[in-house]
Amino acid sequence: MDNLRRRTLLGAAGTLAATALAGCVPGGPAATTEQSEEPVTPQPYTYGDDPSQFAELYLPAANRRPGVVVIIHGGYWRDGYGLDLGQPLAEDLASRGYVCWNLEYRRAGNGGGWPETFDDVSAGIDLLAAAADEHSLDLSTTTALGHSAGGHLAVWAAGRSGLPDGAPGAGTPLVPLTGVVSQSGVLNLAQAHELGLGDGAVLNLLGVDPAEDPERYRLADPMAAIPLAIPVLALHGEDDSTVPLSQSESYVSAAVAAGAAADLIAIPGDHFAMIAPGTDAWDQVVQAVAQLIAT
Repeated sequence: MDNLRRRTLLGAAGTLAATALAGCVPGGPAATTEQSEEPVTPQPYTYGDDPSQFAELYLPAANRRPGVVVIIHGGYWRDGYGLDLGQPLAEDLASRGYVCWNLEYRRAGNGGGWPETFDDVSAGIDLLAAAADEHSLDLSTTTALGHSAGGHLAVWAAGRSGLPDGAPGAGTPLVPLTGVVSQSGVLNLAQAHELGLGDGAVLNLLGVDPAEDPERYRLADPMAAIPLAIPVLALHGEDDSTVPLSQSESYVSAAVAAGAAADLIAIPGDHFAMIAPGTDAWDQVVQAVAQLIAT
């Protein structure tokens, strides 16, 4: 871990992450400490007929910052988890002036999986264009914040423009992402399948083994979209026993080798500390988001 972080800090994204965490840029730690106590009521937007095809828009009460944060929840892509996991994150970020888009999608067990989950994430992010017209949102910087399986979906969505015709999410996005903060993300699907993470969660998501349909895995795996044209900050819990550090390590190592802007940053706490506002881990997530929006 230490060797990898020292190596990636020599790259463009490493410099970007280091300055974010040191508070040396506008929008860094000093700019994230002021919070409004006025609650924000989310506004729902739908992008399909299924009850899971919607997003919640959080508009700060005052001092709105530029850009939008797209929050994609985790839960190993399964129906037992929903966007309520992202609500405390959206509330905290909105209190700091960030416009947030908390995204729900169909998961395995409620009509999701391949290709539905991927179609939904694509359509859900693109729906931001309609909200932007209605509320004069600044989409010049659109940062995806994804936890666990949501980290996978966030990084995958950042590579949509490189997908072949006919693939889920293919085509020019209406709302292109400009950066990703992955929170202990599942960023290497082939490895995750081999390790049996989440009691076979990857097989549950994609429906087939890699040997049966290697093309499906290639289209779904963030590893296959390297190098991305936007920065990825892969934050990973030092005590994470749910998603192993190798998921972020392998992605960042391959991305840096390909010349992409990517960095691996160890964060204190377990798998869930980064989605718990008030923890040191969450504070570092806020700093990472601030840096990507400031650049």
